[in-house]
Amino acid sequence: MFLRFLLLCLIFALPARAEEVVAGLSQNRVSITANFDGSEILIFGAVKREAPLPEGPLDVIVAVTGPSQPVTVRRKDRRYGIWVNVDSVIIDQAPSFYAVSSTGPLSEILSDVSDLEHRISVERAVQSVGTAFATDNPQDFSDAIIRIRTDKDLYQLIEGGVELSQDTLFSTSIDLPANLIEGDYTARIYLAREGEVVASYDTVIDVSKVGLERWIYNLAHERPLIYGLLSLFIAIAAGWGASAVFRLIKS
Repeated sequence: MFLRFLLLCLIFALPARAEEVVAGLSQNRVSITANFDGSEILIFGAVKREAPLPEGPLDVIVAVTGPSQPVTVRRKDRRYGIWVNVDSVIIDQAPSFYAVSSTGPLSEILSDVSDLEHRISVERAVQSVGTAFATDNPQDFSDAIIRIRTDKDLYQLIEGGVELSQDTLFSTSIDLPANLIEGDYTARIYLAREGEVVASYDTVIDVSKVGLERWIYNLAHERPLIYGLLSLFIAIAAGWGASAVFRLIKS
């Protein structure tokens, strides 16, 4: 009983958080089907306050992150008249998808210290600690993976994409391209004042294949032998069917 009383005293003694994020998504699940050509997620919310409005302008940053995994980046060079791989580096962790939307330019609303701590910018989201020991120019390989995935709309920087009304209500939309991979995607919302993150909130978006795509994906990864035999049978059947049609046309 005494321990419960002491715990309650400690809880009530804690200072109330000045600002807190209350947010929602237009959808928490994205289904990848045969005709999936991308999707759009609306992220909206409000700032809950239990204290007077703090001083300084408020900025909101929204980041949507896909599953991270190591990536091998290779550099080609021309040797003896042909292009060959001359160097390769393994990037420790690179998100398969990463989109950042903010009320203003990140360089103006977020300090380098906060960016390093929370890994908000695209450059910070790509972790390449081990590359420093593998090559003389490690940043070139990180820049390469960012450039390639930006061209494929997998990495997005939308500065000014968050609409903020009366320092309370905010909203933004994130476009998800068709070339997504399966997994849990995380939507994070940060409140920043004078370059420092003062509050954050995160939720999960489930991206998964459904229907025939799901069955084929599971079969290929869990029963590769059956998948190979089935693919061979379909190829033979398609060839035989095409041959039969041509014979019918000639006759």
